[in-house]
This record gives sequence, structure tokens and C-alpha cells, in this order.
Amino acid sequence: MVNTIIYIAVGVMLLALLIVMIRFLKGPSLADRVVAFDALTIISLVVIGVLALLSDRMIYFDVAIVYGLLSFLGVIIVAKYIQKGL
Repeated sequence: MVNTIIYIAVGVMLLALLIVMIRFLKGPSLADRVVAFDALTIISLVVIGVLALLSDRMIYFDVAIVYGLLSFLGVIIVAKYIQKGL
């Protein structure tokens, strides 16, 4: 029963990933694309975490942490670029 709920949640997350990807590609402004990129990385982090739980491999959590840190730094750099340039 729990695995069924987890699989449904993964399906919903993948659907959300698709919708956000459309916003990322179609976004009218750079700020919209930055927000969509941040949402893409957050959804990807959750998918990695769920896959780590399902496969019972804790190394994926380390990968998710590093990916999250790099994503955070990337969004900060782009936000600084939008605000006043590098």
C-alpha cells in the first residue's frame, strides 16, 4: 500500500517536472526562467530522495545534497547577474 502511494507521488512529481520544464522553455522573462529552473531542481531533488528510499541506497542522498548546493549557488549567481551584473 505504501509503495503504491509512493509510486503515485513520483508520477505526480514527474508531471510537475514536465509542466515546469514547459515554463522554463517558454517563460517570457529571464526571472520566470530562473524561478522555473529553481523549481526544476527542487523537484529533481525530491525525485532523487524518493528513489533513494525505494532502492535503499543512501548514497543517493549525498548526491542530492551536492546537487542542491550547486543548484542554490547557480540560482544566487544568476539572481546577482539579473540584479546588477557580475
